[in-house]
Amino acid sequence: MQHSTLLGRRAAHPAAGTTPKPVACNVATGPRPPMTTFNNSGNNKKPVSLDLRDEGTGLFTSTSPEMRRVVPENVNGRTKVKLVYVVLEAQYQSAVTAAVKNINAKNSKVCFEVVGYLLEELRDAKNFEALKEDVATANIFIGSLIFIEELAEKASNSSGIVEAVKPLRDQLDACLIFPSMPAVMKLNKLGTFSMSQLGQSKSMFSEFIKSARKNNDNFEEGLLKLVRTLPKVLKYLPSDKAQDARNFVNSLQYWLGGNSENLENLLLNVCSSYVPALKGVDFSVAEPQTYLDVGIWHPLAPAMYEDLKEYLNWYDTRKDMTFAKDAPIIGLVLQRSHLVTGDEGHYSGVVAELESRGAKVIPVFAGGLDFSAPVKKFFYDPLGSGRPFVDTVVSLTGFALVGGPARQDAPKAIEALKSLNVPYLVSLPLVFQTTEEWLDSELGVHPVQVALQVALPELDGAIEPIVFAGRDSNTGKSHSLPDRIASLCSRAVNWARLRKKRNAEKRLAITVFSFPPDKGNVGTAAYLNVFGSIYRVLKNLQREGYDVGPLPPSEEDLIQSVLTQKEAKFNSTDLHIAYKMKVDEYQKLCDYSEALEENWGKPPGTLNTNGQELLVYGRQYGNVFIGVQPTFGYEGDPMRLLFSRSASPHHGFAAYYTYLEKIFKADAVLHFGTHGSLEFMPGKQVGMSGVCYPDSLIGTIPNLYYYAANNPSEATIAKRRSYANTISYLTPPAENAGLYKGLKELKELISSYQGMRESGRAEQICATIIETARQCNLDKDVKLPDEGLQLTMEERDLVIGNVYRKLMEIESRLLPCGLHVVGCPPTAEEAVATLVNIAELDRPDNTPPIKGLPGILARAIGRDIESIYSGNNKGILADVDLLQRITEACRSCVREFVKDRTGLNGRIGTNFMTQLIKFTGFYVDPWVRALQNGEFAKADRQELITMFDYLEFCLTQVVKDNELGALVEALNGQYVEPGPGGDPIRNPNVLPTGKNIHALDPQSIPTQAALKSARMVVERLLDREKDNNGGKYPETIALVLWGTDNIKTYGESLAQVMMMVGVKPVPDALGRVNKLEVIPLEELGRPRVDVVVNCSGVFRDLFVNQMLLLDRAIKLAAEQDEPDEMNFVRKHAKQQAAELGLQSLRDAATRVFSNSSGSYSSNVNLAVENSSWSDESQLQEMYLKRKSYAFNSDRPGAGGEMQRDVFEVAMKTVDVTFQNLDSSEISLTDVSHYFDSDPTKLVASLRNDGRTPNAYIADTTTANAQVRTLGETVRLDARTKLLNPKWYEGMLASGYEGVREIQKRMTNTMGWSATSGMVDNWVYDEANSTFIEDEAMAQRLMNTNPNSFRKLVATFLEANGRGYWDAKPEQLERLRQLYMDVEDKIEGVE
Repeated sequence: MQHSTLLGRRAAHPAAGTTPKPVACNVATGPRPPMTTFNNSGNNKKPVSLDLRDEGTGLFTSTSPEMRRVVPENVNGRTKVKLVYVVLEAQYQSAVTAAVKNINAKNSKVCFEVVGYLLEELRDAKNFEALKEDVATANIFIGSLIFIEELAEKASNSSGIVEAVKPLRDQLDACLIFPSMPAVMKLNKLGTFSMSQLGQSKSMFSEFIKSARKNNDNFEEGLLKLVRTLPKVLKYLPSDKAQDARNFVNSLQYWLGGNSENLENLLLNVCSSYVPALKGVDFSVAEPQTYLDVGIWHPLAPAMYEDLKEYLNWYDTRKDMTFAKDAPIIGLVLQRSHLVTGDEGHYSGVVAELESRGAKVIPVFAGGLDFSAPVKKFFYDPLGSGRPFVDTVVSLTGFALVGGPARQDAPKAIEALKSLNVPYLVSLPLVFQTTEEWLDSELGVHPVQVALQVALPELDGAIEPIVFAGRDSNTGKSHSLPDRIASLCSRAVNWARLRKKRNAEKRLAITVFSFPPDKGNVGTAAYLNVFGSIYRVLKNLQREGYDVGPLPPSEEDLIQSVLTQKEAKFNSTDLHIAYKMKVDEYQKLCDYSEALEENWGKPPGTLNTNGQELLVYGRQYGNVFIGVQPTFGYEGDPMRLLFSRSASPHHGFAAYYTYLEKIFKADAVLHFGTHGSLEFMPGKQVGMSGVCYPDSLIGTIPNLYYYAANNPSEATIAKRRSYANTISYLTPPAENAGLYKGLKELKELISSYQGMRESGRAEQICATIIETARQCNLDKDVKLPDEGLQLTMEERDLVIGNVYRKLMEIESRLLPCGLHVVGCPPTAEEAVATLVNIAELDRPDNTPPIKGLPGILARAIGRDIESIYSGNNKGILADVDLLQRITEACRSCVREFVKDRTGLNGRIGTNFMTQLIKFTGFYVDPWVRALQNGEFAKADRQELITMFDYLEFCLTQVVKDNELGALVEALNGQYVEPGPGGDPIRNPNVLPTGKNIHALDPQSIPTQAALKSARMVVERLLDREKDNNGGKYPETIALVLWGTDNIKTYGESLAQVMMMVGVKPVPDALGRVNKLEVIPLEELGRPRVDVVVNCSGVFRDLFVNQMLLLDRAIKLAAEQDEPDEMNFVRKHAKQQAAELGLQSLRDAATRVFSNSSGSYSSNVNLAVENSSWSDESQLQEMYLKRKSYAFNSDRPGAGGEMQRDVFEVAMKTVDVTFQNLDSSEISLTDVSHYFDSDPTKLVASLRNDGRTPNAYIADTTTANAQVRTLGETVRLDARTKLLNPKWYEGMLASGYEGVREIQKRMTNTMGWSATSGMVDNWVYDEANSTFIEDEAMAQRLMNTNPNSFRKLVATFLEANGRGYWDAKPEQLERLRQLYMDVEDKIEGVE
């Protein structure tokens, strides 16, 4: 095969005599030059360098519509017609310009003035005013693909097409709107033809739109169907109407035909029919040139093909290229509109690059937006075997496989892709930005494009959203980005090679994490027994024919072999060294090593090095390498933690990935568990360039990633920033926390009291209950009477009701027990608690709707479950007890149900006893058995059957899994089926695991159900604060938005913010949530509460559109002309505008903040985990420096802009801090994120009066949502997890990793002391008593994982040293002695 070099990259070299297809323009995306060099066409012309960057308007694009204006040089007595067009993408620009110039040069009767606007340019007020002026003097207006709601119809502070065109529609000679939002489609006008009654009348167009929506058809697809069937319909219309409708359909066909000839004929046809001065002029207009609906295209082919065999006849006889016999075959999916408008240079670039790499290509296209048709038609064996003919599919459209910007049909797409069963990559061309604007943007790809062309394809199972094409600001044409295309093509070919290579030859790099950096933490991952799982994976790969070498006999031996040079015992510097990389080798192999020197100096640096060489830690087993990913590197350095932006990866980190790709030569890397650091390295949020570190590090290696099924947000970051094909794993089975020690005794005492409450012993038992509650430290959670106080029976009932309520809250709390092992689904018994919680919820959207089990049982005794919840929450003893009986009955029903389905091995299967009883005819349904002869025996039978049919489905999902199977499929180069991530209790469709996790369409939240739930939580929060604050409303609430929480709850916390300020989100005509309505004060019934919103870095990456919607909502509230005492948003914005000297109320109402793009977290968690902080003011400074980047809907393209002064002034007014817990699996001390984002003490340091705000946590993990204080929640967490034998024994069953989990909870508890001061002394005392003073326990922890035990001991000492724990001298003495003992053990001193 021949090669030549194109900008340092190999490119296809056509044979002599053939004309190469030109690639329109090449712009490298390496380190950013100040000037951009364009290849100049023609002989011996030098390249031209231009600086095309804007000065930063805060918008996504600053291109000017003037570059699309064409004015006839001389009119010469001709009729001058003015055309104004607005389009979503620039691909029509060059064809329209060519058509108009041709008419102006050659036509004797008409000439055209034309100007074109890109939809995105209309965010600029100057451009919008210019559009209105142009339309006022226009004859013809054309709009196409206007699908961005706020630019279609006027939204707050934005301008819409409807506003610009509607007032002038009647004076236009013609108004043509091709597929767009319904409100814009109504502007259509051609003679008598109109769509102004769209959606109201019985017109065929209305009927078509209704049916399209009902059948989930794509809008454009539907219009194309209509075009094909219209001739049959037109014969029934009056002739003039028929002619106008025919003209509309012809116009659409001309437009979709897209080349300059078709567009010329479109304009002439409209002129002769509708421009008065030209009516009846015969322009000899040709019929629309039509193209294949689906076909195969190649830049060098003589024609388009509609048959694969014909294409292959041409392809395999080409003289300019030769291919190896087993060359990989890549299927490309293209948009026909780019081909017909002559805007296909970027497609040619990909074809040339793939062929230069030895791959064959089959580039297919579709005329509409259902690309599944060409996939089914052209990607299978042409000889009819039914086998796939391609090895990988790369869509270059950026769109979902079925459906375009309006809506999609993921099930249809998944069906087509599952059947084909090859990797499916979706790359994207820039649409709304020029190349320079994208390069300069920290956000990367425009958020609307992310929603349409990244999030929607992910629902189909798409991976690797690489930007492969830029857009030229002058011509509007797409052009190749050579380094991006090289990256895309090498990755596509490497996925294809996984299909070709024998398993025995494949090389796999398994990467584990160690966070915080300590030998006791190697193999860190959420909920996962990492080494137990790796051991199962290796055994399974061995069965599949992989070379895994001689495996250690057990997972413990596997741990030791990775952790230690055998002779070094546990000495933490001596992880097993797999490779020592010389500095010159590193510099030669790592292209970007020099860029790291700014942050880390010359290599080898000080991390992962012996001073001379860079060290790669891990161990190789046959063709499998298990390596330890280095950490960020700055977690132990207080100065670096204060940087507002995250540092680049260090040399050791770069050396690790360089080793995997260039030395070990991995065919794939498997990142093991949630989560590592690679995807959180600096770079653009979405749409990496060649200088973004995640892209540089992963290189060309296919990336597989085991990710917890309940964490779709961070999994999505891994997909978008490190090109991961994620595979979900189950979180451990949940159990009820239960009661232990004094709590258990309390429950027994309450049971005695209920039996004797009217007897003489009641007072004595009540006194004992109160005393025991005090000993259990419940006096902070329940108001207990003073000793010796005489109580009436009602008063006693209330005290005991409240203690009982607290006990039941602890007892019924779900907690994950132990750690999950990949490929080990739970037993039937382990699934019971999960099913009980699934059964608790009403599911009105299900088909058929499902009533929650507690509600069914409540109705059986004539009660309403909500009134029982309400009574329980108030501590009414009868209701607390009734709720407990309902809970027990639910558990009993589910347990009986599961028992009938449990086989002999304890897993779901055939229960022979059940089968036998069924055979005899004496079988009784399990829920009947559980409830018969009891108080709930009259429960509605049909409601129970519906509920248990649903639980049957859920049970099979819970215990089914494809975790090992999906890994093997991915390594075989097959398609991994997508599935949603989230909470399996709220959304059982998360199961079974082993799916490629996706999030959701970001424009679909918040849903109506989320809004309803948010309203209730906000009411409870405000009521709770008024109770604690003398009946006064809080003026400002500071709260945090998390990515995963909003995916799981479909935007509940997003909706809470809107409810606080009294603004309601509203869906547009396509169901996308991007409109706002102010709730009038009369309806709201309270003041508008101000907010300061801090979004996690992950939320920012996934939901930039919704952040901007939130900013619009808050500013809308501030602009309401209402009294200060009823609108705290306005009150504070006015004060802050004056204080900061701001001209605009909108700027003063800036309230939505996050990290800078490419940075995550406040680093408070890193400082606490690594003890690398001196005092609390240092932690607060980290928060202020890293979290005060404002997101402004008036400057949407600017991304986060540092606005610390606005942030601080807003924080000074905060009365309440607030966070949400939405899932039983993750609570306050399970992860460090929650305290990392807690501003409680920070607010106290900023407030003029120094008052600490009240801190609350909303808990929506059960049907009976609660708002607790932060202190109550920390205590609940400690009782149910850290101090609960059921929890810590479950963890210790996992051995080495279990000790680390205990230590992590203790560190996170101290984190809450540091940021909020809300951890009681008794929590530290009890933890010390459980893990340190109990000698047998301390010895067990030390022997199992001495490094983590050392950290646990150090955390107790640190908590005391920082004043968070008032420890006794003997407690401290024992801790110091244990610290010395464990040090000796680690260093091998006997």
